[in-house]
Amino acid sequence: MLRPLVPQGLELDPFEGRHLVSLVGFRFLDTRVRGCRVPGHVDFDEANLRFYVRRETPQGTRRGVAFVREVVPRRLIAAVARLVYGEPYVARPMASTLALDGDPWSVRYTWRDGGATLGLEAAAVPVATMPPPGSEASFLTEHYWGYTAWRGRTREYEVLHPSWPCAEVREARAIGPLGRFYGPGWVGPLAAPPCSAVLAVGSEVVVRPGAPLARG
Repeated sequence: MLRPLVPQGLELDPFEGRHLVSLVGFRFLDTRVRGCRVPGHVDFDEANLRFYVRRETPQGTRRGVAFVREVVPRRLIAAVARLVYGEPYVARPMASTLALDGDPWSVRYTWRDGGATLGLEAAAVPVATMPPPGSEASFLTEHYWGYTAWRGRTREYEVLHPSWPCAEVREARAIGPLGRFYGPGWVGPLAAPPCSAVLAVGSEVVVRPGAPLARG
């Protein structure tokens, strides 16, 4: 399923022999484009389905992510992301609930599509610690490059942030008929319980402008 989606010049990046796919929800806060806030588009949710890739360079291995589809609540955000980064963004009505002041911590991200409510939710132990190097949580949160197929080429951009503390997740589940949204091949994988879940405490993030990879 994943090999046809891998942008040119990259390869899948497995963790302990498994090719992982992640359904991710998070919040953009105080967002700026080239240093400027866009009114009405500063704080918003995103949900995406991603997988993990890598690229060998003379400077070493660049480990990154590629996306099956990304969801945001406003059409302008989706349009700008498609134009600037070539990412597969779509706009849908979204909502989120984050309760991080009790036990357990809980998060829920949802969006509407074709009359259905889709999304993900999790409950976690109310303590976040740095994941050990080489752990699955570290693998999932420390891919610092983004890749997309864009105008017949692969586009690469860097994502800068410190390592994130993570909380142990007690329960996690996907919401609704996600296979219909992502495509028939995803019905089985997204209907099954997740093999793992991570609740990461975020930070300031810088996404650098992308550039196409050299041909060949």
